[in-house]
Amino acid sequence: MFTKLRRLLLGPALPSERIAHERLTKVQALAVLSSDALSSVAYATEEILLVLVLAGSGALGLSLPIALGIALLLLIVAISYYQTVHAYPSGGGAYLVTRENLGTLPSLIAGAALLTDYVLTVAVSISAGVAAITSAFPGLFPLRVWLALVAVVFVTLMNLRGVRESGRVFAVPTYFFIAIIFLLIGTALARWLMGVPVPVAIEATVASGAAQGLTVFLVLRAFASGCTALTGVEAISDGVPVFKQPEAKNAGKTLLWMAGILISMFLGITFLAHQFGITPHEGKTVVSQLAQAVFGLSPVYYAIQAATALILLLAANTSFSDFPRLAMWMARDRFLPRQLTNLGDRLVYANGILLLGGLASVLVILFGASTHALIPLYAVGVFISFTLNQAGMVRRWLKLRSPGWRRSAMINGVGAIATGVVLLVVATTKFTHGAWIVLILLVFLVWVFRTIHRHYQEVGQQLSLRQRWPTPVHRHTVIVPVGGLHRGVLKAVQYAQNLNGDLHVVTVETDPQATQNLVAYWKETLPEIPLQVLPSPYRSVVGPLMQLVDHFVQQEGDYVTLVLPEFVPARWWHHLLHNETAWLLKLALLYGRRDWRGRFHIITDVPFYLSQ
Repeated sequence: MFTKLRRLLLGPALPSERIAHERLTKVQALAVLSSDALSSVAYATEEILLVLVLAGSGALGLSLPIALGIALLLLIVAISYYQTVHAYPSGGGAYLVTRENLGTLPSLIAGAALLTDYVLTVAVSISAGVAAITSAFPGLFPLRVWLALVAVVFVTLMNLRGVRESGRVFAVPTYFFIAIIFLLIGTALARWLMGVPVPVAIEATVASGAAQGLTVFLVLRAFASGCTALTGVEAISDGVPVFKQPEAKNAGKTLLWMAGILISMFLGITFLAHQFGITPHEGKTVVSQLAQAVFGLSPVYYAIQAATALILLLAANTSFSDFPRLAMWMARDRFLPRQLTNLGDRLVYANGILLLGGLASVLVILFGASTHALIPLYAVGVFISFTLNQAGMVRRWLKLRSPGWRRSAMINGVGAIATGVVLLVVATTKFTHGAWIVLILLVFLVWVFRTIHRHYQEVGQQLSLRQRWPTPVHRHTVIVPVGGLHRGVLKAVQYAQNLNGDLHVVTVETDPQATQNLVAYWKETLPEIPLQVLPSPYRSVVGPLMQLVDHFVQQEGDYVTLVLPEFVPARWWHHLLHNETAWLLKLALLYGRRDWRGRFHIITDVPFYLSQ
């Protein structure tokens, strides 16, 4: 039933040769890999105003120069990543760039920053999408966490269906959002140029009093908050392999398209929010207020809200494309569990997708699907990866000295300096607002990566054939524990006899009368095979068996095979009706005796399947 449900939700398995057909065109890739960056226009302006409004409505005019500075920074980063795309067409972004050019530790920091950023992207974008929905329908506000979790599950399922299919699903909402935002900007500009008055309902939301003075620190904090507009810019460089050939050329063009569209929409929204005197307040986003000011509560207003909600909900798709791929690269280098390298039956890294969906759901629950609570955690990791990526590219040009290397190094150098300065600003201004959590998390993740890597190294050393060869086997002891005599036990005993070892069939005495009956029945049915009774004064089954196995395992050069008869019920809930002694014994044998390390002990399970 589980298999049928899985096929219904995810579709049939795809053969390996289909992987070339699962790649994306530039139009599809812009929707899949740029939705995160493009969706930031829905909240980046609002984050700037949320800080400036603390100094009163007179400080809101600074939103324009701040937005221009962010737009310039965005242009620098986009041009820098354009070079990364062509230099590393295999993808991997900042992780691979820093690993190759700066070393292991910087690459782990970049990897931790990107993985954290992708998880936060899902939580932030979906929380912002839910905020757009509750802005239009305030009655849904108490259900925002549940709505966000449903959205996470939906996007997870869509990505498990495959890159190409998710691209088809998400392309229409992305382009609808782009079109309707440009319609909003164009119409609002026309109204502003013609001097059409702002509706009274919108004017009433303008702030007046100052909660604190206008300081340089406050301006820098507003700039840092607005830098959320840059989140997702690196996604295309991480996902170059999903493009159709020529991958690097198509990825570079898509990156420039994305940067142009994003800068235009971000500056347009910020400029119009200032001209219309709009400030954010609880339950009503800036985009929602601007749309209401321009179109009123008309169908166009609700279309804008729907488009905004969709792009924010689906912006998480960018992370679902890049997180599993980055996790795969790190797992190949043995810094993450190897299961993350497995390509699923729909030609996607399904384990990475499920891991991302689970982590994002935890964040949504912990922060109550609040965008403003999550945003302070957001930009630190982004700019760490930006800075390390650009510094790594500078090192690469200095090493290769290929034609045009000076110009390329200068471009990436400017990008490294710019993003490094912004990183300091973001970390300083947002430290007490939650950035410290991210910094501690990055240190913790790097420790986890190194611990995993050390484990894989130790496993490799222990499994290596360079170690001394095992002691030759002198004797093979076969132990069959039984609790009764039935067809399942008979099957296990017959198998044990074929192993040609020293056979010991044993039973643990927990009930003297039952044991006596079993011994009598055994002598009558299998007189040629002796049954050994193990006393158990404390009625434990596992303990006496462990002692018996331990007696043989400790003898040097002995092979000990434990053959476990086990019947398998037809339905999962039937397991609840049985003792599961075999399972408990396997657990104890596998993990209970670490001093058996290097000894010859084998556990063989002989299942007997029940029909009903």
